[in-house]
Amino acid sequence: MKRRKEIQMELEKIFLDPTNLPIQYKKICERVRARGEEKELVGSLLDELRQVGKAVKTGRGYSSPTKENMIVGTFSPNERGYGFVRMENGARDLFIPSSSTGGAFDKDKVLCKIRRAEERDRLAEGEVVEILERGINKIVGIYEKSKNFGFVIADNKKIFEDIYIPGRLSKGAVSGQKVVVKIIKFPESGNPEGEILEIIGHKDDPGVDILSIVKEYDVPIDFPNPVLVELKGIKDEVSEDEKKGRKDLRGEVIVTIDGEDTKDIDDAISIVKLSNGNFRLGVHIADVTHYVSEKSNLDKEALKRGTSIYLVDRVIPMLPHQLSNGICSLNEGVDRLALSCIMEINLDGQVENYEIACSVICVSKRLSYNIVKEVLEGETSRMEVYKDYIPMCHIMEELSKILYHRRERRGSVEFVTAECKIYLDDEGKAKEVLRYERNTATQIIEEFMLICNETIAEDFSKKGLPFVYRIHEKPDELKIDELSKFVKGLDYKPLDASHIKTEDLQRLLKEVQGSKEEAIISRMMLRSMKQARYSSINEGHFGLAARYYCHFTSPIRRYPDLQIHRIIKESIKNALDSKKMASFKKRTLETAEKSSMAERVAEEIEREVESYKKAEYMQRFIGKEFTGTISGVTSWGFYVELENTVEGLVRLSSLEDYYIYNELRHSLVGEESGHVFSLGDEVCVVVENVNVLNREIDFTMRGKA
Repeated sequence: MKRRKEIQMELEKIFLDPTNLPIQYKKICERVRARGEEKELVGSLLDELRQVGKAVKTGRGYSSPTKENMIVGTFSPNERGYGFVRMENGARDLFIPSSSTGGAFDKDKVLCKIRRAEERDRLAEGEVVEILERGINKIVGIYEKSKNFGFVIADNKKIFEDIYIPGRLSKGAVSGQKVVVKIIKFPESGNPEGEILEIIGHKDDPGVDILSIVKEYDVPIDFPNPVLVELKGIKDEVSEDEKKGRKDLRGEVIVTIDGEDTKDIDDAISIVKLSNGNFRLGVHIADVTHYVSEKSNLDKEALKRGTSIYLVDRVIPMLPHQLSNGICSLNEGVDRLALSCIMEINLDGQVENYEIACSVICVSKRLSYNIVKEVLEGETSRMEVYKDYIPMCHIMEELSKILYHRRERRGSVEFVTAECKIYLDDEGKAKEVLRYERNTATQIIEEFMLICNETIAEDFSKKGLPFVYRIHEKPDELKIDELSKFVKGLDYKPLDASHIKTEDLQRLLKEVQGSKEEAIISRMMLRSMKQARYSSINEGHFGLAARYYCHFTSPIRRYPDLQIHRIIKESIKNALDSKKMASFKKRTLETAEKSSMAERVAEEIEREVESYKKAEYMQRFIGKEFTGTISGVTSWGFYVELENTVEGLVRLSSLEDYYIYNELRHSLVGEESGHVFSLGDEVCVVVENVNVLNREIDFTMRGKA
């Protein structure tokens, strides 16, 4: 193992110095002093470097991509045959003509030779010379049976060829069924060949549409047998032995506040106002690690999944329902094991002192966001039933406002984002799409979870222990510069892109509050931000303007929370010896990387399902008129968002006048009429066409434009 690392480091040094490239394999072996079987190791390590784009093989030997005017990126095809390669370093795309795709498919990692340099108004042009890694080897689609064979029409709109299925590999599928196909042959031209791995169900069966989207991302749904075997050893109730040695909080008034239909409840709240005017806030989180031990089959499967995925008709849980909805869920009236963070918070929102403890709790009452909202607003029908919790709700509201204003003072940014709730009928079809409005109760829980997560992160950062942080880096300067130019065009004060601070973004959001541009600027600002991610190194959270932040409060549905619970519990027991520290350090790196990737996949699936169901819902309204707001302007048309958050495209080709795109002002100007379509404008549109499979909704303008 040591020798492998030595050779690997030497090889990487070779390809960092272009002056000695290209270099023959024999010379490389001499440079790294490889003998005997080590020469085979050199060959495999060179292949690994080629796979990640650090080395290329030419007729003159091995070289670096830069030296050979080559780049590595991800291929994205167009239905007309050509495609683009997206660079991993964020550079502009590389255009690939239809004659130069080299048989590459959507999402393939490819090595390209640059044939023509980039010009001011034209992308660089290249040729795919090698497919380094296939991005897709499983495809979901509709099977169509012929006499001796069949073919699958892919759901992925970027796979334009039908997949040929030999009769012997059809698994008995019939026409109209949704199937999962493994591609077994990728030809440079013509149809790929595949084998059916799974029949999902008929395309018209309830739930098959959503299941097909999930299968396309190759996300596990059912739990493997070793996990189910482990579940059998977990009891449904907390035993007396399990309660020993824990802080007993069963005498306190503790409530949960969640959505009406939430089944996996992992956080609970206790709160009192002290005689000195301060608040004592307890955030009690399900002790999932008591049941999911490190490196068990349950733990391995949870790490693999990374997160629960919440879809309109189902939840794909990180943990089996027996745990997530059972013994780990903080249900009303039953004893549960928890990790509690009990904080004393002053009237300025500062945490003066805190305690982190393994506890046993018994939730006094299950509340919901709607119940708390109605209690705080004095809704008479709720007052009698929940009268014992009215004072508690008002104390929670008081503290949440204090915490919010504390965040506001330090520059924390609040983005205006549109969320929706989709309701399905008995056939699994979308019957209603409604805008979801956040209320006082959601704000209360959000503030309490934020202060708890900050407190935990600061504590462990200062202790210098291995940990998993939730970080949010500063936004990209170019994107902030683009936002700055846009707001300047609307007569707002521009931003200093090179020295951007959260206070600057907060100031801008306050300036546009209540204006027609508010939602659009908030959306553009959000798009200019980098994505938050997990890291074993604390780099702070830009959006929250927080020096310390982590995810501690949802161990049922997020793996990073689960992992840091283990570290916290070992710290409480003073059991972090050098061996355990080394293990946790390695584990936090793995957790951060895998959980960040799993989170991205979950977000994509949730977004795809939502878009699909919105398109399905809008099918019934073809020919109907709606009023909406222009949410995006491009050179091919403008997007309009309706009140229920559904978004559709008005294509330039559908407009009577010839419109010129003003990129700086994000607007379209009619050449003859002078009419302007700008971000934030209210317009009246007609639903012209809906393509559910492609998640596309086309609008046209009512009347002339």
